[in-house]
Amino acid sequence: MIQLHDKYFKRFLSEKEILLAVQRVADQVAADYKDKTPIFVGVLNGSFMFVSDFLKAYPHPCEVSFVKLSSYQGLTSTGIVETLLDLPDNIEGRSVIILEDIIDTGRTLKELVHLFSNTNVKEFKIASLFYKAEVYNGEYAIDYFGLEIPDRFIVGYGLDYKELGRNFREVYQLNQKHMINLVLFGKPGAGKGTQAQFLKEQYNLQHISTGDVFRYNIKNGTDLGTLAKSYIDKGDLVPDEVTIKMLEDEVAKNQEADGFIFDGFPRTVAQAEALDNFLESKDMKINATIALEANDEVLIQRLLERGKVSGRTDDQDKDKIRNRFDEYNSKTAPLKTYYEEQGKFHSVNGIGTIAEITERLTKVIEGL
Repeated sequence: MIQLHDKYFKRFLSEKEILLAVQRVADQVAADYKDKTPIFVGVLNGSFMFVSDFLKAYPHPCEVSFVKLSSYQGLTSTGIVETLLDLPDNIEGRSVIILEDIIDTGRTLKELVHLFSNTNVKEFKIASLFYKAEVYNGEYAIDYFGLEIPDRFIVGYGLDYKELGRNFREVYQLNQKHMINLVLFGKPGAGKGTQAQFLKEQYNLQHISTGDVFRYNIKNGTDLGTLAKSYIDKGDLVPDEVTIKMLEDEVAKNQEADGFIFDGFPRTVAQAEALDNFLESKDMKINATIALEANDEVLIQRLLERGKVSGRTDDQDKDKIRNRFDEYNSKTAPLKTYYEEQGKFHSVNGIGTIAEITERLTKVIEGL
């Protein structure tokens, strides 16, 4: 996995696979032009590596020149193709072969055809290293190509994302996983920790417990931990932006995860909005919020039993437990409304065996 600007990319094609594709194109062209001296015209910037290796593999006399066109900004084509470097002057009456790094929608190819329609070349043909057949409009024939690939955004071997990545010898594809991001609700004793562990293992999710994140940062004296502790020591609430920054760091550290379980955050509508804004900036979103619901009396008995083992005083006093339930109810009610309006709130019966509750959670997630 590599990072370019704000995006992550994973390996798609090895250097060996690429060079075999280059050789394939060179062999195809060489078979047709062994008795001629064609002019190869590379399309900058993306084709410079392809042109270099193609010429090394091409066995017959030839000439080379370049044009420069552009239609991409970031991840998408603008649909407007600009000519930044015009055609060479010595092409009249010659056989010209365009060397493209990649052909996808065909917009750039259309502009190339337009450029050559105003010249007196003997013939011109199109050779591309990569070819996205499923999105190509099919308006013009592709005479030679090295490798047909699916419609994925790729970088490396001359191809870029916002001008980074051209120098890689291998080709990488944008890491676009179907991520599942959950907010897990539940009163104390509802089994959030147990079920979060299952979800983490079953779906390759990263469990982010706000409490654990706070403790880690404070214990290790990170900048955020020191900042949070300064508020706590004064008896003030830690600002939401500090908490969000901690969560952002956790997300950044776990790029291999197929999603995240947020536990203990958000606790207010303002925090939910802040979380949505943060995830949106990463092209992510909350897919579902799941509340483990259980009868208060059942949960009280669970906590009292847990208190005998854990030694936690707040698990050994019924009044303290009920106060915690009241606090949960008052804070969760606005959040329930917030996520219900988005169609993302799911209530799951938290009474039963661990396996039974797990099965109920699985049905919700599989339905996503």
